[in-house]
Amino acid sequence: MSVISAPYTFNEEDLYVDLRPILGRRLFLKCEGFNFAGSIKLKPAIEMVEAAEQQGALTPESVLVESSSGNMGVALSMIAASKGYPFLCVTDSRCNLSTRLLMEALGARVHVVTEPSADGGFLRARIDYIRTLCSPDDRYVWLSQYTNPGNWKAHYHRTAPAIARSFPGLDVLFVGAGTTGTLMGCARYFRQWHRPVRIVAVDSVGSVTFGGAPGRRMLPGLGMSVHPPLLDESLVDEAVHVEEADTIRVCRRLARRGFLFGGSTGTVVSGALGWLARHDTPGLTTVAIAPDLGERYLETVYQANWVQALYGEDVLGPDGPVAAGSRTSRTPSPVPSPGRWPHHRRRDAAHGRAPDTVEGDG
Repeated sequence: MSVISAPYTFNEEDLYVDLRPILGRRLFLKCEGFNFAGSIKLKPAIEMVEAAEQQGALTPESVLVESSSGNMGVALSMIAASKGYPFLCVTDSRCNLSTRLLMEALGARVHVVTEPSADGGFLRARIDYIRTLCSPDDRYVWLSQYTNPGNWKAHYHRTAPAIARSFPGLDVLFVGAGTTGTLMGCARYFRQWHRPVRIVAVDSVGSVTFGGAPGRRMLPGLGMSVHPPLLDESLVDEAVHVEEADTIRVCRRLARRGFLFGGSTGTVVSGALGWLARHDTPGLTTVAIAPDLGERYLETVYQANWVQALYGEDVLGPDGPVAAGSRTSRTPSPVPSPGRWPHHRRRDAAHGRAPDTVEGDG
Protein backbone atom coordinates (compact mmCIF):
# COMPACT_ATOMS: atom_id res chain seq x y z
CA MET A 1 0.00 0.00 0.00
CA SER A 2 1.23 3.48 -0.89
CA VAL A 3 0.25 6.41 1.33
CA ILE A 4 1.42 9.90 0.30
CA SER A 5 0.88 13.46 1.44
CA ALA A 6 2.45 15.30 -1.53
CA PRO A 7 1.41 14.49 -5.13
CA TYR A 8 4.94 14.61 -6.54
CA THR A 9 6.14 11.77 -4.31
CA PHE A 10 4.26 9.11 -6.30
CA ASN A 11 5.49 7.88 -9.68
CA GLU A 12 5.01 4.40 -11.11
CA GLU A 13 8.47 3.35 -12.27
CA ASP A 14 8.21 -0.29 -13.32
CA LEU A 15 5.30 -0.56 -15.77
CA TYR A 16 6.05 -1.81 -19.29
CA VAL A 17 3.82 -2.75 -22.22
CA ASP A 18 4.88 -5.59 -24.54
CA LEU A 19 4.00 -4.23 -27.98
CA ARG A 20 4.70 -7.39 -29.97
CA PRO A 21 1.09 -8.72 -29.85
CA ILE A 22 -0.15 -5.35 -31.17
CA LEU A 23 2.54 -4.14 -33.55
CA GLY A 24 4.43 -7.30 -34.43
CA ARG A 25 7.84 -6.17 -33.16
CA ARG A 26 9.69 -7.17 -29.98
CA LEU A 27 9.53 -3.82 -28.21
CA PHE A 28 8.87 -2.99 -24.58
CA LEU A 29 7.33 0.39 -23.79
CA LYS A 30 8.24 2.01 -20.47
CA CYS A 31 5.13 3.91 -19.35
CA GLU A 32 5.97 7.21 -17.65
CA GLY A 33 2.51 8.76 -17.44
CA PHE A 34 1.22 7.14 -14.27
CA ASN A 35 1.74 9.93 -11.77
CA PHE A 36 -0.31 12.96 -10.75
CA ALA A 37 1.33 15.10 -13.42
CA GLY A 38 0.55 12.56 -16.12
CA SER A 39 3.97 12.52 -17.82
CA ILE A 40 7.70 11.93 -17.52
CA LYS A 41 8.17 15.67 -16.91
CA LEU A 42 7.41 15.17 -13.22
CA LYS A 43 10.95 13.86 -12.66
CA PRO A 44 12.92 16.83 -13.99
CA ALA A 45 10.37 19.25 -12.57
CA ILE A 46 10.87 18.12 -8.99
CA GLU A 47 14.64 17.79 -9.53
CA MET A 48 14.89 21.40 -10.71
CA VAL A 49 12.57 22.82 -8.03
CA GLU A 50 14.33 21.08 -5.16
CA ALA A 51 17.77 22.08 -6.49
CA ALA A 52 16.63 25.72 -6.65
CA GLU A 53 15.38 25.44 -3.07
CA GLN A 54 18.66 23.95 -1.85
CA GLN A 55 20.65 26.67 -3.62
CA GLY A 56 18.52 29.41 -2.06
CA ALA A 57 17.30 30.68 -5.42
CA LEU A 58 13.72 29.72 -4.61
CA THR A 59 12.22 31.34 -1.50
CA PRO A 60 8.68 31.75 -0.12
CA GLU A 61 8.49 35.13 -1.91
CA SER A 62 9.42 33.66 -5.31
CA VAL A 63 7.20 33.24 -8.36
CA LEU A 64 8.10 30.23 -10.50
CA VAL A 65 8.06 30.81 -14.25
CA GLU A 66 8.74 28.39 -17.09
CA SER A 67 8.30 28.05 -20.84
CA SER A 68 6.37 24.93 -21.77
CA SER A 69 4.18 23.56 -24.52
CA GLY A 70 2.35 21.38 -22.02
CA ASN A 71 3.66 18.59 -19.83
CA MET A 72 6.39 20.48 -17.96
CA GLY A 73 3.85 23.20 -17.26
CA VAL A 74 1.43 20.71 -15.74
CA ALA A 75 4.16 19.11 -13.61
CA LEU A 76 5.32 22.48 -12.27
CA SER A 77 1.72 23.58 -11.68
CA MET A 78 1.18 20.54 -9.48
CA ILE A 79 4.46 20.96 -7.58
CA ALA A 80 3.92 24.70 -7.10
CA ALA A 81 0.43 24.10 -5.76
CA SER A 82 1.71 21.47 -3.34
CA LYS A 83 4.61 23.63 -2.12
CA GLY A 84 2.74 26.95 -2.07
CA TYR A 85 4.55 28.80 -4.87
CA PRO A 86 2.78 30.97 -7.45
CA PHE A 87 3.53 29.68 -10.96
CA LEU A 88 3.36 31.31 -14.38
CA CYS A 89 3.53 29.07 -17.46
CA VAL A 90 4.44 30.77 -20.73
CA THR A 91 3.12 28.71 -23.63
CA ASP A 92 1.84 29.22 -27.17
CA SER A 93 -1.16 28.40 -29.31
CA ARG A 94 0.01 24.83 -29.91
CA CYS A 95 -0.66 23.93 -26.27
CA ASN A 96 -3.79 21.79 -25.98
CA LEU A 97 -6.80 23.53 -24.44
CA SER A 98 -7.25 20.71 -21.92
CA THR A 99 -3.65 21.20 -20.79
CA ARG A 100 -4.11 24.93 -20.28
CA LEU A 101 -7.29 24.32 -18.31
CA LEU A 102 -5.52 21.70 -16.19
CA MET A 103 -2.73 24.13 -15.29
CA GLU A 104 -5.28 26.80 -14.35
CA ALA A 105 -7.25 24.28 -12.26
CA LEU A 106 -4.03 23.68 -10.29
CA GLY A 107 -3.74 27.41 -9.62
CA ALA A 108 -1.20 28.40 -12.27
CA ARG A 109 -1.39 31.47 -14.48
CA VAL A 110 -0.99 30.75 -18.19
CA HIS A 111 0.32 33.28 -20.69
CA VAL A 112 -0.16 32.34 -24.35
CA VAL A 113 2.33 33.78 -26.85
CA THR A 114 0.52 34.38 -30.15
CA GLU A 115 3.31 35.57 -32.48
CA PRO A 116 6.42 33.48 -33.29
CA SER A 117 9.92 34.92 -33.39
CA ALA A 118 11.39 35.28 -36.86
CA ASP A 119 14.54 33.34 -35.96
CA GLY A 120 13.34 30.78 -33.43
CA GLY A 121 9.61 30.24 -33.77
CA PHE A 122 7.30 30.21 -30.80
CA LEU A 123 9.96 28.77 -28.51
CA ARG A 124 12.20 31.81 -29.00
CA ALA A 125 9.21 34.10 -28.50
CA ARG A 126 8.33 32.36 -25.23
CA ILE A 127 11.89 32.64 -23.93
CA ASP A 128 12.12 36.30 -24.94
CA TYR A 129 8.92 37.01 -23.03
CA ILE A 130 10.29 35.34 -19.90
CA ARG A 131 13.56 37.28 -20.08
CA THR A 132 11.66 40.54 -20.40
CA LEU A 133 9.54 39.54 -17.41
CA CYS A 134 12.42 38.45 -15.17
CA SER A 135 14.97 41.19 -15.84
CA PRO A 136 13.30 43.94 -13.76
CA ASP A 137 11.78 41.69 -11.06
CA ASP A 138 13.86 39.41 -8.84
CA ARG A 139 10.78 37.60 -7.55
CA TYR A 140 10.54 35.59 -10.77
CA VAL A 141 12.61 32.39 -10.77
CA TRP A 142 13.00 30.83 -14.21
CA LEU A 143 14.08 27.19 -13.93
CA SER A 144 14.91 27.03 -17.67
CA GLN A 145 14.33 23.38 -18.52
CA TYR A 146 16.29 23.92 -21.75
CA THR A 147 19.58 24.61 -19.95
CA ASN A 148 19.07 23.28 -16.40
CA PRO A 149 21.28 20.21 -15.68
CA GLY A 150 18.59 18.96 -13.32
CA ASN A 151 16.62 18.10 -16.46
CA TRP A 152 19.03 15.32 -17.48
CA LYS A 153 20.17 14.41 -13.96
CA ALA A 154 16.65 13.30 -13.04
CA HIS A 155 16.82 10.61 -15.72
CA TYR A 156 20.42 9.69 -15.00
CA HIS A 157 19.48 8.98 -11.38
CA ARG A 158 15.99 7.49 -11.88
CA THR A 159 14.77 6.60 -15.38
CA ALA A 160 17.87 4.86 -16.75
CA PRO A 161 18.64 2.82 -13.59
CA ALA A 162 15.02 1.62 -13.52
CA ILE A 163 15.33 0.38 -17.12
CA ALA A 164 18.66 -1.27 -16.33
CA ARG A 165 17.13 -3.16 -13.38
CA SER A 166 14.25 -4.46 -15.49
CA PHE A 167 16.30 -5.23 -18.63
CA PRO A 168 19.86 -6.24 -17.72
CA GLY A 169 20.32 -7.52 -21.30
CA LEU A 170 19.19 -4.30 -22.97
CA ASP A 171 20.54 -3.78 -26.50
CA VAL A 172 18.71 -0.72 -27.87
CA LEU A 173 16.98 2.18 -26.13
CA PHE A 174 14.65 4.54 -28.04
CA VAL A 175 14.24 7.98 -26.47
CA GLY A 176 12.25 10.95 -27.73
CA ALA A 177 14.19 14.19 -28.24
CA GLY A 178 12.65 17.42 -26.97
CA THR A 179 14.71 19.44 -24.55
CA THR A 180 16.88 16.25 -24.67
CA GLY A 181 16.87 15.93 -20.88
CA THR A 182 15.59 12.35 -20.94
CA LEU A 183 17.87 11.49 -23.86
CA MET A 184 21.02 12.88 -22.24
CA GLY A 185 20.35 11.42 -18.80
CA CYS A 186 19.78 7.93 -20.18
CA ALA A 187 22.65 8.16 -22.66
CA ARG A 188 25.13 9.20 -19.97
CA TYR A 189 24.02 6.39 -17.70
CA PHE A 190 24.25 3.63 -20.31
CA ARG A 191 27.61 4.84 -21.64
CA GLN A 192 28.97 3.82 -18.21
CA TRP A 193 27.04 0.56 -17.96
CA HIS A 194 28.51 -2.95 -18.00
CA ARG A 195 27.45 -3.63 -21.62
CA PRO A 196 27.05 -1.46 -24.72
CA VAL A 197 23.56 -0.07 -25.36
CA ARG A 198 22.66 1.59 -28.65
CA ILE A 199 20.96 4.95 -27.99
CA VAL A 200 18.50 5.91 -30.73
CA ALA A 201 17.01 9.40 -30.49
CA VAL A 202 13.55 9.87 -32.00
CA ASP A 203 12.73 13.34 -33.29
CA SER A 204 9.91 14.95 -35.25
CA VAL A 205 10.20 15.98 -38.88
CA GLY A 206 10.39 19.78 -38.81
CA SER A 207 12.63 19.85 -35.73
CA VAL A 208 16.13 21.33 -36.04
CA THR A 209 17.64 19.34 -33.13
CA PHE A 210 19.77 17.06 -35.31
CA GLY A 211 20.27 19.43 -38.19
CA GLY A 212 16.99 18.88 -39.99
CA ALA A 213 15.20 21.60 -41.93
CA PRO A 214 12.67 23.61 -39.88
CA GLY A 215 9.08 22.82 -40.70
CA ARG A 216 5.54 22.87 -39.43
CA ARG A 217 4.93 20.91 -36.23
CA MET A 218 1.45 20.86 -34.76
CA LEU A 219 1.86 18.34 -31.95
CA PRO A 220 3.43 19.58 -28.69
CA GLY A 221 6.14 17.63 -26.94
CA LEU A 222 9.05 16.44 -29.07
CA GLY A 223 11.19 18.49 -31.41
CA MET A 224 12.80 21.93 -31.09
CA SER A 225 12.89 25.06 -33.22
CA VAL A 226 16.33 25.97 -31.81
CA HIS A 227 19.29 23.70 -31.07
CA PRO A 228 18.84 22.27 -27.54
CA PRO A 229 21.66 23.46 -25.25
CA LEU A 230 21.62 20.21 -23.25
CA LEU A 231 22.35 18.01 -26.27
CA ASP A 232 25.71 16.25 -26.61
CA GLU A 233 25.45 14.46 -29.96
CA SER A 234 28.51 12.32 -29.23
CA LEU A 235 26.35 10.33 -26.79
CA VAL A 236 23.72 9.50 -29.43
CA ASP A 237 24.31 6.61 -31.83
CA GLU A 238 21.50 7.44 -34.23
CA ALA A 239 18.67 9.90 -34.70
CA VAL A 240 15.49 9.04 -36.62
CA HIS A 241 12.77 11.46 -37.67
CA VAL A 242 9.05 10.76 -37.70
CA GLU A 243 6.31 12.46 -39.69
CA GLU A 244 3.39 13.64 -37.56
CA ALA A 245 0.98 11.64 -39.72
CA ASP A 246 2.84 8.48 -38.68
CA THR A 247 2.70 9.57 -35.04
CA ILE A 248 -1.08 9.82 -35.31
CA ARG A 249 -1.41 6.46 -37.06
CA VAL A 250 0.48 4.71 -34.26
CA CYS A 251 -1.46 6.49 -31.50
CA ARG A 252 -4.79 5.57 -33.03
CA ARG A 253 -3.72 1.98 -33.68
CA LEU A 254 -2.68 1.55 -30.04
CA ALA A 255 -5.94 3.13 -28.91
CA ARG A 256 -7.90 0.54 -30.87
CA ARG A 257 -6.22 -2.05 -28.66
CA GLY A 258 -7.09 -0.16 -25.45
CA PHE A 259 -3.85 1.80 -24.91
CA LEU A 260 -4.43 5.57 -25.06
CA PHE A 261 -1.03 7.25 -25.34
CA GLY A 262 -0.02 10.81 -26.14
CA GLY A 263 1.61 12.27 -29.22
CA SER A 264 5.15 12.07 -27.88
CA THR A 265 4.70 8.36 -27.20
CA GLY A 266 3.29 7.81 -30.67
CA THR A 267 6.34 9.47 -32.18
CA VAL A 268 8.78 7.35 -30.17
CA VAL A 269 6.97 4.12 -30.99
CA SER A 270 6.73 4.99 -34.69
CA GLY A 271 10.44 5.77 -34.80
CA ALA A 272 11.30 2.55 -33.00
CA LEU A 273 9.17 0.46 -35.36
CA GLY A 274 10.83 2.01 -38.39
CA TRP A 275 14.28 1.36 -36.97
CA LEU A 276 13.44 -2.25 -36.11
CA ALA A 277 12.07 -2.83 -39.60
CA ARG A 278 15.37 -1.67 -41.11
CA HIS A 279 17.54 -3.58 -38.62
CA ASP A 280 15.94 -7.01 -38.58
CA THR A 281 18.37 -8.55 -36.07
CA PRO A 282 17.01 -11.56 -34.15
CA GLY A 283 17.18 -11.56 -30.39
CA LEU A 284 17.45 -7.84 -29.75
CA THR A 285 16.16 -6.59 -26.40
CA THR A 286 14.67 -3.17 -27.11
CA VAL A 287 12.92 -0.61 -24.91
CA ALA A 288 11.19 2.64 -25.84
CA ILE A 289 10.27 5.34 -23.33
CA ALA A 290 6.63 6.50 -23.41
CA PRO A 291 6.61 10.05 -22.02
CA ASP A 292 2.86 10.65 -21.80
CA LEU A 293 -0.72 9.37 -21.89
CA GLY A 294 -3.44 10.33 -24.34
CA GLU A 295 -6.19 12.18 -22.47
CA ARG A 296 -4.72 15.59 -23.34
CA TYR A 297 -4.83 14.73 -27.04
CA LEU A 298 -8.54 13.97 -27.30
CA GLU A 299 -9.16 17.22 -29.21
CA THR A 300 -6.22 16.70 -31.59
CA VAL A 301 -4.72 13.25 -32.25
CA TYR A 302 -7.98 11.48 -31.42
CA GLN A 303 -10.34 14.02 -33.02
CA ALA A 304 -11.15 12.96 -36.56
CA ASN A 305 -12.00 16.42 -37.94
CA TRP A 306 -8.76 17.93 -36.60
CA VAL A 307 -6.66 15.11 -38.02
CA GLN A 308 -8.37 15.13 -41.40
CA ALA A 309 -8.07 18.92 -41.78
CA LEU A 310 -4.31 18.92 -41.12
CA TYR A 311 -3.10 15.56 -42.44
CA GLY A 312 -5.73 14.32 -44.88
CA GLU A 313 -8.15 11.44 -45.09
CA ASP A 314 -5.52 8.70 -45.40
CA VAL A 315 -4.36 9.08 -41.79
CA LEU A 316 -7.81 7.97 -40.62
CA GLY A 317 -7.93 4.99 -42.99
CA PRO A 318 -7.28 1.30 -42.26
CA ASP A 319 -4.06 0.46 -40.46
CA GLY A 320 -1.07 0.64 -42.74
CA PRO A 321 2.50 -0.62 -42.29
CA VAL A 322 3.32 1.43 -39.18
CA ALA A 323 6.80 -0.10 -39.19
CA ALA A 324 7.65 2.42 -41.91
CA GLY A 325 7.10 5.30 -39.52
CA SER A 326 10.58 6.80 -39.28
CA ARG A 327 12.44 8.35 -42.17
CA THR A 328 15.95 7.90 -43.49
CA SER A 329 17.67 9.22 -46.58
CA ARG A 330 20.64 6.87 -46.51
CA THR A 331 21.25 3.15 -46.38
CA PRO A 332 21.38 1.93 -42.76
CA SER A 333 24.74 0.66 -41.56
CA PRO A 334 25.05 -3.03 -40.63
CA VAL A 335 23.85 -3.86 -37.14
CA PRO A 336 26.23 -5.81 -34.89
CA SER A 337 25.09 -8.73 -32.78
CA PRO A 338 23.19 -7.92 -29.57
CA GLY A 339 25.47 -6.74 -26.79
CA ARG A 340 28.30 -5.74 -29.18
CA TRP A 341 27.31 -2.23 -30.28
CA PRO A 342 30.14 0.05 -31.37
CA HIS A 343 30.09 3.45 -29.70
CA HIS A 344 29.66 5.61 -32.75
CA ARG A 345 27.06 8.08 -33.88
CA ARG A 346 24.99 8.17 -37.06
CA ARG A 347 22.06 10.34 -38.00
CA ASP A 348 19.17 9.39 -40.24
CA ALA A 349 18.28 12.65 -41.95
CA ALA A 350 14.61 13.41 -42.38
CA HIS A 351 13.02 14.07 -45.70
CA GLY A 352 12.36 17.79 -45.42
CA ARG A 353 9.03 19.53 -45.68
CA ALA A 354 8.33 23.12 -46.59
CA PRO A 355 9.24 25.46 -43.72
CA ASP A 356 6.28 26.75 -41.79
CA THR A 357 5.53 27.90 -38.28
CA VAL A 358 7.81 26.07 -35.85
CA GLU A 359 7.08 25.63 -32.18
CA GLY A 360 9.11 24.65 -29.15
CA ASP A 361 9.07 21.77 -26.71
CA GLY A 362 8.21 20.92 -23.17
